[in-house]
Amino acid sequence: MEHDEIELLRDGHPSWRLLRAGNAALVLSFLGRYFVEQTHGAVSATELAAALDDQLYALNLAVPDRPRYPRAAADYLQEWAATDAGWLRRFYPHGSDEVHYEATSDLEKAYAWVTGLRARSFVGTASRLETVFHLLRQIAQGAERDPDARLADLHRRREELDTEIERAEAGEVVLLDSTALRERYQQFAGTAKELLSDFREVEENFRALDRGAREQIASWQGGKGELLTELVGSRADITSSDQGRSFQAFYDLLLSETRQDELSELLTRVQSLGEVDPDRRLRTIHHDWSDAAERTQRTVRQISEQLRRFLDDQLWLENRRVLDLVRSVEAAALVRRESPPPFGLVVDVPGVEISLPFERPLYDARPVAEVDSVLDLQAEAQVDLSVLLGQTFVDQARLADHIRSIVPPASTVLLEDIVDFYPVEQGAAEIVGYLALSDDDLEVVMDETQESVIEYADSTGRRRARLPRVTVRRR
Repeated sequence: MEHDEIELLRDGHPSWRLLRAGNAALVLSFLGRYFVEQTHGAVSATELAAALDDQLYALNLAVPDRPRYPRAAADYLQEWAATDAGWLRRFYPHGSDEVHYEATSDLEKAYAWVTGLRARSFVGTASRLETVFHLLRQIAQGAERDPDARLADLHRRREELDTEIERAEAGEVVLLDSTALRERYQQFAGTAKELLSDFREVEENFRALDRGAREQIASWQGGKGELLTELVGSRADITSSDQGRSFQAFYDLLLSETRQDELSELLTRVQSLGEVDPDRRLRTIHHDWSDAAERTQRTVRQISEQLRRFLDDQLWLENRRVLDLVRSVEAAALVRRESPPPFGLVVDVPGVEISLPFERPLYDARPVAEVDSVLDLQAEAQVDLSVLLGQTFVDQARLADHIRSIVPPASTVLLEDIVDFYPVEQGAAEIVGYLALSDDDLEVVMDETQESVIEYADSTGRRRARLPRVTVRRR
């Protein structure tokens, strides 16, 4: 890191600001224990103030004449949630009129750094080295494009498994010693807690997107189409980013009932081992992961809800504008009625066209056409059925898949470009099939003011279709 970047972090980052605060010990000990160690989520101001008041009482009891923290618990909470602090998030949850507090990722980063300063009696290294080897193997195998090399690696792993199975069948079971078990449990505990911290940071990123969307909506002066394009594009960028894809993969994995049962069984077995010193909070760590993931998904839903409210507000404003225009037209008509124009009305035709009733033609009865649909038995064998059986069926689902494969969401492309990428195979019927697409995520627009030419080949040779310019938009 450069000097200026470090100096900027020292002056503006909430975590660094917390470490420099005069009451950093109180903030880290109370908020770190309550939110990080005890894994509490959003909590009401009354409950959090009561817990802080108990800790302040215990700390001030040591020196009753000169209390270390003389202020009220509610004052401390408001100070820690202020903009210039940023260690707590203060908000009103949906359906509640009471203030709630929630720890920020900056508080968790500062708490993790301080807890990392404590001396550890046991530092495991072997398990982490094995983890490094395992990750490197996964990366190398996942990027291997040579089938022979991949097959050789699979055969090697199968031989290792066969050897281990033979040893187990012979009664030779290799167990981890107590040191290896404690080392791996220590690594598991650290990773599990870091995962909760990562969820807070992911939630902060989505909440920043929500804040930006609200600011844009509040200050937007243009059309709603342009704003929606920008907001939906930002939402799509977040979802398709590495962080968004990784979070969605984790969330899908966590919602799997099979994986949940397996995780619960493994946690129960590991927590019951006598060789490790189990942390009782890790017994239900997967439920804390689910709660954190749900809070992140709730933030994403708030963005969608904000967009819906924006559309409703814009529709109300447009209806109000139409009503104001109608009333202004009525007021102008009333004023004109009281003072009509001095020169009268001006018409384009200096007369009224007269149409007499008898100038119209009388009803002309047409003779009844007789149709004989019964074929002659002798001519039945001579009927050419090739026209009936040679009808062309155009699979519109295939045409829609062509469009989705080359047109990203919220993008527009000309029909000529699609035909250049996927040439016409069924003649003019396939072009008509493109024009008749009616899928929900596709929109076909024809511009009569411009013309486009599409060339294609059929059984008679090369042909050229001349039609209005066709634009295909994917919603």
